[in-house]
Amino acid sequence: MQPTSDDPSAPVHPLFADTPGSVEFRKLRKRLLRNMRQAIDDFAMVKPGDRWLVGLSGGKDSFGLLALLLDLKWRGLLPVDLLACNLDQGQPSFPKHILPDWLAKYGIEHRIEYQDTYSVVTDKIPENRTYCSLCSRLRRGHLYRVAREEGCSALILGHHREDILETFFMNLFHGGRLAAMPPKLLNDEGDVMVMRPLSYCAEADLEKFAAGMRFPIIPCDLCGSQDGLQRNAMKAMLADIEKRMPGRKDTMIRAMTTVRPSHLLDRSLFDFASLSTNNGGGQSNDQ
Repeated sequence: MQPTSDDPSAPVHPLFADTPGSVEFRKLRKRLLRNMRQAIDDFAMVKPGDRWLVGLSGGKDSFGLLALLLDLKWRGLLPVDLLACNLDQGQPSFPKHILPDWLAKYGIEHRIEYQDTYSVVTDKIPENRTYCSLCSRLRRGHLYRVAREEGCSALILGHHREDILETFFMNLFHGGRLAAMPPKLLNDEGDVMVMRPLSYCAEADLEKFAAGMRFPIIPCDLCGSQDGLQRNAMKAMLADIEKRMPGRKDTMIRAMTTVRPSHLLDRSLFDFASLSTNNGGGQSNDQ
């Protein structure tokens, strides 16, 4: 019988059988679980009985995502079915055996989907440009299809706090809009929900967690297109801000949950034309 507990010292999924027994690691796991559960609750991600397709790229974030979800499910705290899915995109140096072997070792239900998007991307994008944008769109389309084929209502992705902040500043500096990476998003077709339970989790915590869990990490630069990304500049900027003013990343995430349209400049979100003095009987935006 599976335990129903949020105590990290309780029996857990076999994946955690050989993890470090240190107080530091237990606190780390507890913090990640707490942050994940908070995001799941805040954004109403769970409908009991649903089936989730969990994207597994082989990076630290997706490994951590899957492990923490399995941990919650094992404890009886996540009443959904989980199906791990890796999309093998045909990169020449991709080690095809690592993920299937690891998933099979722990008895994790999974599907390995092969689609040669690498050839498509390298054919369409010049060598001096990054492949990431087109590669991501193609990958997402195939994952939506797999979700439909497997009867999954949601696609679960491993984006974390820093991913959201970096996206916000990329949109601010380069896109001219205030937008980030939402924790919950309905796809254009309206049949698959995209959810990010790690939205409150710090990347540094996920790095430590991956090291403690000894995940067989597959690097994300297999196609050699990662140099010079705008996202790297945002990452460096945020790291510098955090170094100079510790805790600013948490403050920025909280700011995204406390938006005041009347104190911005978007006329579609706030009716500035109706503002008037008290004598005029109009509304006020002094909040």
